[in-house]
Amino acid sequence: MQPRLIVLLGVATVTVLLPLSGAFAGPVGDGGAKSPPAGPALDPAAGPVKAPAGPATAPAGPAKTCGPELSTPDGIEAQTCVLTQGHDTWARTYYRNATGDDLSAVLTVMGPRGRTVRTHCAVGAGDEPGACETPRERTAGRAAAYWAVAEFAAGESGALLLRSGSNSASPQGS
Repeated sequence: MQPRLIVLLGVATVTVLLPLSGAFAGPVGDGGAKSPPAGPALDPAAGPVKAPAGPATAPAGPAKTCGPELSTPDGIEAQTCVLTQGHDTWARTYYRNATGDDLSAVLTVMGPRGRTVRTHCAVGAGDEPGACETPRERTAGRAAAYWAVAEFAAGESGALLLRSGSNSASPQGS
């Protein structure tokens, strides 16, 4: 039986914060599965086991440039980021919509030489965290030259409720 990895997404909210973090559990078996047969790594009589050549490293995730976590009194929370991995760059906005109404969002990533990619996202009513992202595009120039903005609007009226940017200045003072 192949081990399975369970990924649990947790949400921690502190005042106006919207960090989304992953918690990982180890392999899960079915309660009645038998243990695998002892091999060289498990059987002390089998002799020494050689360490693998080179350090074991997990694949690196994308590099992120994120703006501040913002919220409205009506119950919208958002944070927008530009992500880069390998030769690709894209935008992602993390959000929570506790307004009780369906919203719409437009996420735009802008890059050098007028490059723009825009995505429209439906933001359902509910207090569950969500995310929206643009398609990945080949990075043109420096990744630091990219920035993104997400605009959240009321469903039918289209009134702008929140604008979140990847390179917004952090709030000053208290």
